[in-house]
Amino acid sequence: MNFEVTPIGMIHSPHLQAEGTPIQPRWAQGVEGAVEVFPEFVEGLSDLDGFDRIWLLCWFDRVRRKAELEVIPYLDTEPRGVFATRAPSRPNPIGLSCVRLLAIEGTRLRVADLDILDGTPLLDIKPYIPDCDVFEVKRVGWFANATGRKTADDRFT
Repeated sequence: MNFEVTPIGMIHSPHLQAEGTPIQPRWAQGVEGAVEVFPEFVEGLSDLDGFDRIWLLCWFDRVRRKAELEVIPYLDTEPRGVFATRAPSRPNPIGLSCVRLLAIEGTRLRVADLDILDGTPLLDIKPYIPDCDVFEVKRVGWFANATGRKTADDRFT
C-alpha cells in the first residue's frame, strides 16, 4: 500500500545542517524562524492566531532513505527500537515539533523554539491544546536515564 503526501508549505529556519541543531523545541528556546504556507492552503490558517503553540508535522527530507529500526538516539548511548525514540531515521521520516506561534503575516507564520532544518517540507499544522495534548505519565522508558546530547550531529544524514 502506498500513500501520496502533498507538502502544504516550507520551514525557514537558521538551522542549515543537522549538526548543532537542537533536537527538540524545548532545547531551541528563542530560536525564531518562519513557516511559509503555500497560497492554496492559506484559508486553512483562519482562527489559528488564537493559539500560543502549534504542532508542525514535517517530512525529514535529508534523512538517509534506508529506515533503521534500531538507532542510537541523541539522548542515549545504547541502541533502541526506533519507535521508542524520536530519531529522524524512520520508515516514514515524519517529524513532529511543537513551536510557539508569534504571528501570522499573510502566508507566513512567525514561530519560535524552532528545531527544524531550513527548507524542510511542511505536511500539516495542528493547534496545541493543553486539554488534549497534556497527559500525566508515570513511565518514560529509557528516557528516564537519558543524559546524551541535546543537539544533533550528522549520524542520520
